[in-house]
Amino acid sequence: MRIVLDTNVLVSGLLSPFGPPGEIVRLISSGSLTLCLDARILSEYGEVLARPRFGFDQDAVAALLDYLSVASDTMAAEPLPVRLPDRDDEPFLEVAIACGVDRLVTGNVAHFPVAARAGVEVVSPAQFMDWYRSRSATRET
Repeated sequence: MRIVLDTNVLVSGLLSPFGPPGEIVRLISSGSLTLCLDARILSEYGEVLARPRFGFDQDAVAALLDYLSVASDTMAAEPLPVRLPDRDDEPFLEVAIACGVDRLVTGNVAHFPVAARAGVEVVSPAQFMDWYRSRSATRET
């Protein structure tokens, strides 16, 4: 299962391993979910995780970014035909479209207007985990 993960969910999951963002980060690190990204997204991850206010060990951040660059599907994406309200969100939707992901997971669903999504399911971490669990339960029965 392939997803695009907004930076806010990655940070939340790393700051607190409990709750849906933490579960999603664990699923990515275990290989149960495949992350789709491009150089812009990886760069944003690095920039945000380097911010002193989060207090992340920079060697651990470097190791995480190395892991993500190897374990993720890297995609070159076309620009969106329409602008999003926050242009910094555009790479996430562009990669989601190019990669044909199952879901784009973000803490800011409202930043991705339905008319601009091109069929991509944009969900919150809690919505994603509900969907993931229901999907897993159906396969087990």
